[in-house]
Amino acid sequence: MRKGLELITKQAVTRRGFCRTLAALPLAAVPTSFAPFDFAHAQAYPSRPVKLILPFGAGGVADVTSRLAAEKLGDKLGQRFVVENQPGAGGINAARSVLSAPADGHTLGLVTNGTAISAAIFKQLPFDPVKEFVNISTLGYFELVFVTSADGGFPTLAEFVRKARAEPGKLNVGTIAIGSTQHLGAELFKSTGKLDFQMVTYRNSPDAIVALLRNDIQLLVEFPPAVRGAMQDKKVRAVAVSSPKRSPVFPDVPTVQESGVAGYEVTSWNGLFAPTGTPQAVVDTINKAMHEILADEAIKKRYLELGVEAKASSPEELKGRLVADIKKWSEVIERANIPKQ
Repeated sequence: MRKGLELITKQAVTRRGFCRTLAALPLAAVPTSFAPFDFAHAQAYPSRPVKLILPFGAGGVADVTSRLAAEKLGDKLGQRFVVENQPGAGGINAARSVLSAPADGHTLGLVTNGTAISAAIFKQLPFDPVKEFVNISTLGYFELVFVTSADGGFPTLAEFVRKARAEPGKLNVGTIAIGSTQHLGAELFKSTGKLDFQMVTYRNSPDAIVALLRNDIQLLVEFPPAVRGAMQDKKVRAVAVSSPKRSPVFPDVPTVQESGVAGYEVTSWNGLFAPTGTPQAVVDTINKAMHEILADEAIKKRYLELGVEAKASSPEELKGRLVADIKKWSEVIERANIPKQ
């Protein structure tokens, strides 16, 4: 009985001592609430394979460059980055898939110059890329190339510009589909240079190249991969690039600005985005990895072979480019009286 009383007394003293000690602590040292531990956010990112959804089909330049980046991201971050192709008008299907996924960084998408065009040319998209995309980093930049027939009468773009100004409405410029980057790039060339020529659109690049070789059109505005074969066969020649400075892909080809159209620039780009609400720590992790991957000389060389300049950016730079291009293409569409879809 006595031993039991002694034990109870010791326990009471111990409790009283603890309470006195707790009361003596500074208020800042005493937790006022006990939030549940968030095990999900405590795990290192990525905790499982990451899906990268592309708005293009397999085999194109965007697909190949994205797969190269995805493979390297997997090596760096310790989980597979799996590319899934969801082509569709305006990139709507792909964007919806990304935005409907949990905002935890395990589903990413590709934001492109085409996204900016979609925001400009569609009356209403089912999403707002400026507000609903968390931009991460660019993958690369690439330009349009202006080509003429090798045996045609325009060995330089400057000569085409002079002829177009001397004989308004007599020359033809070809591109693929209305509303494509190529088509809008040609429309911007027309308005910036105050030129008068006929615009001719084709279903696909091979049809446009055939038209150039037949002299149905005197100038073709395209992306480099589409005309690379004809250039290698010396059937067509590059006379200008759309970038503000000479391209590392075509270092000997002058820019459109050098050829007599001041202020002209079209630079296309691809980048990574995640849904709104993705933790900043996840964005920072992917961004840091992208800077390291795209600085690698082997990757830079492989991208250049595909006509792309590998280059990472900050999230802010990518968002700024998206916003600026939406404004730019909206103005081009309005000037050219292209109906909204």
